[in-house]
Amino acid sequence: MTDKSIRLTQTVKGAGCAAKLSPGDLDRALCGLDLPVDANLLVGLDRADDAGVYRVSDELALVQTLDFFPPMVDDPFCFGQIAAANALSDIYAMGGIPKTAMNIVAFPAKTMDISILRAVIEGGLDKMREAGVVLVGGHTVEDSELKYGLSVTGYIHPGRILTKKSLQVGDCLILTKPVGTGVVSTAIKAGLADEVVIDRVTLAMATLNRVASLIMVRFTVHACTDITGFGFLGHLAEMVVDSGHGVRITAASVPMYAEALEWAAMGLIPAGAYTNKSFRGSFVDISASVPQNVQDLLFDPQTSGGLLIAVASAEADALVAALKTAGIECAAIVGEVVADPGERIIVE
Repeated sequence: MTDKSIRLTQTVKGAGCAAKLSPGDLDRALCGLDLPVDANLLVGLDRADDAGVYRVSDELALVQTLDFFPPMVDDPFCFGQIAAANALSDIYAMGGIPKTAMNIVAFPAKTMDISILRAVIEGGLDKMREAGVVLVGGHTVEDSELKYGLSVTGYIHPGRILTKKSLQVGDCLILTKPVGTGVVSTAIKAGLADEVVIDRVTLAMATLNRVASLIMVRFTVHACTDITGFGFLGHLAEMVVDSGHGVRITAASVPMYAEALEWAAMGLIPAGAYTNKSFRGSFVDISASVPQNVQDLLFDPQTSGGLLIAVASAEADALVAALKTAGIECAAIVGEVVADPGERIIVE
């Protein structure tokens, strides 16, 4: 393991969570572009989801995604694990099986020892092996800031794709990891988090969503996404917008890191949480009885968060039980899909 005195989180500007360009900014950048058309493109930019899906045959489709970001923890090996788990998660959220990956690296070679890059890549390889994924190549550039991630290709049956936009009234929503990693990562950067908290949250971020995905596809799941940079409510809003349906969330049922709640109450909120609230807050009605720190964590940008699964209500308890039996102990029903109000998120 690399020397713990290294502070990777101090080498990047605004480190603390995996920040994303807002969907609004991305929409403006892509607006009016003449995108290639192909009848075999089943999920593409016209219906942006966690990953793109391209049909190869009646029995096989490719699932493709890409994700990379700067460090949110100081240990290079753990950072590599987290970045790889985060990239692989998009394939799992679609119900697919990842098979190949390529490294994406930006490295400050003039200011950082090459042993750090080796440790980051070793961390990524550790998670690829666990996922049954082979590394087939990659690309590295010199940059002033360290960044790492993967481009991942997997496969899925064309008739079994899970997207964000297929909610059905009566579905129960299940979350498989706690929220609050953005706040915790900010605390790590500020030097406030102790080793016990860092190790626990790092382990959670480095945990693959593989087991949760393999279990959920055995049930009547209608929609799924993974919770990352847009936060719990931001990604839930992506599921709700243009669906015609609404969602009711029970805030007390959403698993959260206790330390993140404490730090949020102190005002230690990453900038991304405010960005998420500004962009998606208009779709959300939060009861005044929900504490402010809980509200903040619901918008908190996550790194390698859990799956948010919409499952038929009759099977929800059985799915939670199966997840818990498999070691996903925090899995919980956090809400339900409703007909009214349409395309709104009610947090109670």
